Amino acid sequence: MFLSSVGFSIVIMSIWPYLQKIDQTADASFLGWVIASYSLGQMVASPIFGLWSNYRPRKEPLIVSIFISVAANCLYAYVHVPASHNKYYMLAARGLVGFGAGNVAVIRSYIAGATSLQERTSSMANTSACQALGFILGPVFQTCFALIGEKGVTWDVIKLQINMYTAPVLLGAFLGILNIILILTILREHRVDDSGRQCKNINFEEASTDEVQVPQENIDQVAVVATNILFFVILFIFALFETIVTPLTMDMYAWTREQAVLYDGIILAALGVEAVIIFMGIKLLSKKIGERALLLGGLIIIWVGFFVLLPWGNQFPKIQWEDLHNNSIPNTTFGEIIITLWKSPREDHSEEPTGCPVEQAWCLYTPMIHLAQFLISAVLIGIGYPSCNVMSYTLYSKILGPNPQGVYMGWLTASGSAARILGPVFISQVYTAWGPRWAFSLVCGMVVLTVTLLGVVYRRLIAFSVRHGRIQE
Repeated sequence: MFLSSVGFSIVIMSIWPYLQKIDQTADASFLGWVIASYSLGQMVASPIFGLWSNYRPRKEPLIVSIFISVAANCLYAYVHVPASHNKYYMLAARGLVGFGAGNVAVIRSYIAGATSLQERTSSMANTSACQALGFILGPVFQTCFALIGEKGVTWDVIKLQINMYTAPVLLGAFLGILNIILILTILREHRVDDSGRQCKNINFEEASTDEVQVPQENIDQVAVVATNILFFVILFIFALFETIVTPLTMDMYAWTREQAVLYDGIILAALGVEAVIIFMGIKLLSKKIGERALLLGGLIIIWVGFFVLLPWGNQFPKIQWEDLHNNSIPNTTFGEIIITLWKSPREDHSEEPTGCPVEQAWCLYTPMIHLAQFLISAVLIGIGYPSCNVMSYTLYSKILGPNPQGVYMGWLTASGSAARILGPVFISQVYTAWGPRWAFSLVCGMVVLTVTLLGVVYRRLIAFSVRHGRIQE
């Protein structure tokens, strides 16, 4: 999970300038498709790889998916070579990287099958911490590669350019190959029941005489559907928060693009470090108060975080009166939601207009969100999100029990991918048209509905073996 997340996040900040460089016809609308293609690919692949892992050794889907990602990264490094339609090659490359990332379902399924109920939360938290650490370090590596510059060096024999845009994906391909080697040499098929006893493993040909049979009772489908909805909402909310950070800070604090990328990057990196700490603390807290209580508490903290973010008072943001292109979120394309994150640092910003654009009518009557408000909100959301994230799929794996979980984990991963697509689209439309007061009020209402759903199904979110009376809760 660590190597995969580094391989993904290491290229995120350079996609937009690279797309502009290789294809002048690419606009912000197409950038939206390039960004969304990753989640679309993952959404399609997750159930496929999950089903595969249910009936074959898990090494097979893992190796194939990583190989697809390696090939896709190599394609990304060569998208400058074709004489035309370069943007479509980049679109295909990012979609295939996302398709390879569908192996997250296999990884979670493996962890669920290889751990007892006592070990499950700790193992899931460790996995999430490794993933979060990878997402933090990826942009750091990208910053280091920026020192190579746009020109870099060219290996004429194979037409390979190694520059600030291609070096990160080449490192991602190398990490993928390293991942394959580790899987081949270290990973062993292992399956236990909820009590930790070795049980029959359909993913491995050899069987032991002391293995126990997997129980055949029905899974609580209501709890399964409810957990998928909870997971979708949790990722939806965090995806929209990540999306809105840069436009919101530019509008409220009159930051330039360079300032927004720098300061918001620091804030998001700090939230990543905070998430790793939360993941570690969850392992201890879950043993004392349980996963359901932590999930409920995390949702309440998220609600408080967005409530704090509501604009109050009589101080208003600086208005950007210039009749220029709005560098906040336009109401036309998904791609322009995140375009400011990919603006080239080499552009001349000396005449860049700052402030809340007058084209957004709400700027004239909506109070500003003070920096202290924003930072407190970010800290609270940074506490609530990782708690809810880990608890939702830990509970999900326990609800499913010792049966093969590949397909179910595939659907869970697919719901998360859909949330990462729809969250930015939702916030872009509401924020642009109605402003932060309506946008964050709607998010607060959404969290209240989610807490209500959790309350309705709270008693059903129990482990498979507890539900069938084999283990006491």
